[in-house]
Amino acid sequence: MPTRKRGDLPCANHPGLAPQVEAASCVTRCISSGPGKGASLIKLVGVNKHFGPHHVLKDINLEVPMGQKLVVIGPSGGGKSTLIRCINMLERPNSGHVVVDGVDLMAHRAPVAKIRQSVSMVFQQFNLYPHKTVLENITLAPIVVQGLPREKATESALTYLDRVGLRDKADQYPAQLSGGQQQRVAIARALNMHPKVMLFDEPTSALDPEMIQEVLDVIIGLANTGITMIVVTHEMGFAKEAADRVIFLDDGNIIEDGTPEHFFENPSQDRTKLFLSKILR
Repeated sequence: MPTRKRGDLPCANHPGLAPQVEAASCVTRCISSGPGKGASLIKLVGVNKHFGPHHVLKDINLEVPMGQKLVVIGPSGGGKSTLIRCINMLERPNSGHVVVDGVDLMAHRAPVAKIRQSVSMVFQQFNLYPHKTVLENITLAPIVVQGLPREKATESALTYLDRVGLRDKADQYPAQLSGGQQQRVAIARALNMHPKVMLFDEPTSALDPEMIQEVLDVIIGLANTGITMIVVTHEMGFAKEAADRVIFLDDGNIIEDGTPEHFFENPSQDRTKLFLSKILR
């Protein structure tokens, strides 16, 4: 039987492929068939990213099935934020394949802008327009990018403001809100694009400690709706409560990959154990 090379990963959608052809052939087959029930909505194959001489992501292979809640944990500088930024091409990998909803975003003339409409991202900083009200911030992209009528965009925005507990703030400006409230508005804005995937890049890292839980509660509630989520975080309690799966990323490599129970109670890698020993004191 052929020896599996570094960078090869069995495709959950096409497990019968021989190892030596998986890296290319399963990408082609996933694209042609699209994501079906239980299939991977996101698939990274042999992804590498360099910033100058710094090799940030090293042969990353990762599949995220539809509906999964994946939490990415690891030390600062390990490549976590770069990983999720590569998924929606805010950072373009130097090599490999990034397949989202059946589209290889590394392909020539790939419809990156169109796919981004179904992959919403919540950043560390809230990135709200300071001169626009909360409601205007949330309705802008659906109206301008998706061409949604203002009435429908507004109706949907108010529904999501209800979900994050801020409907009464619709006519206020970002400067009138706390940091936690601004991040909740950012989440409502992301949801108003009706995405298939939500990416969170350390959504509580810029918040005061007393505001962290209000944002985490919103994300936990969102996790219960069935949407596909990838969350980069240092909040271990959130990972235990909300994740279906946890990966540990260090020095550009996926070191550990498993359920929250496996990750926190019985990790297999010494590097993971060392990290947790310093975090869970």
